[in-house]
Amino acid sequence: MRETPFQVPGPHPLAGTLTLPDAAPLVPAVLLASGSGPVDRNSNHPRARFDVARQLAHALAGAGIASLRYDKRGVGGSPGDWRTAGLHDNTADLGRALEALRARPGIDPDRIVLAGHSEGAILAAALAAAGAPVAGLVLLAMSATPGEELLRWQARQIAPTLPGPVRGLLRLLRVDLEAKVAANHRRIAATTTDVARIGGARVNARWTREFMAHDPREDLRRVAVPVLAVTGGKDLQVKPEDLDVLASCVRGPAETRLVPDVTHTLRRQPGPASLSAYRKELRSPVDAEVVRTVVDWCTRVTHPTRPPGTNA
Repeated sequence: MRETPFQVPGPHPLAGTLTLPDAAPLVPAVLLASGSGPVDRNSNHPRARFDVARQLAHALAGAGIASLRYDKRGVGGSPGDWRTAGLHDNTADLGRALEALRARPGIDPDRIVLAGHSEGAILAAALAAAGAPVAGLVLLAMSATPGEELLRWQARQIAPTLPGPVRGLLRLLRVDLEAKVAANHRRIAATTTDVARIGGARVNARWTREFMAHDPREDLRRVAVPVLAVTGGKDLQVKPEDLDVLASCVRGPAETRLVPDVTHTLRRQPGPASLSAYRKELRSPVDAEVVRTVVDWCTRVTHPTRPPGTNA
């Protein structure tokens, strides 16, 4: 395996890493899209080291598959301000990354898979729905619920898992977390700027407005390529039952996998699902079953007639 810097050109250039396997001159590839917020090419956030894209890239290289991962706007080596980029901007950036990867010598443009985690999965589905030339989609922890409805569902799931002192303070102040989240979203929906100050914090208002208005099912109904969808049984940010919705929506062949005890971080979590346990579980690698499922599926999709024992 070898890694090399990669630049996605355009009005908003993106810095990334191309991971290449030790294989034949022409190899298939996976374009990796990470989750929401200021996330870098490895899927790492300033407050949480998810590391999903980097670990998947290295596992794919071991199976003879190249990959590209990149820093979002205003993160890492990519210039700009992530707070001013909307959901549709992020989809366009993924599209430019796909064009650049397809043009890269040594990459087979007919054997490229889009793989996204969380928001990245939504972007991948939107790009495929628009007719992007891809061989398949890997959707990790993807929602098939309209954005505004999902954000309220998340608040209901997360509130009981907050640390005891926080729950006590909310009770003392008579704060209904779901109602407070809904009120903040109404304030954001009334804005027209890219960035707004809500509750004393600067938020990406444009992205939030577009996300709340987005219904992933509309994109999924236009997806005709093979799909692998994987969600953890303890995901508090995506409805696990959305796997069934997703499978019923897509036009192409779909495989779904609900992995027990896995959370939105794609790691195992013992005991009741809890957001407060993320910090501890992020010290562990991405769940081996998740990685194996992704690599095996990508290998089958990009090597449909590959003889046993070959690497490209």
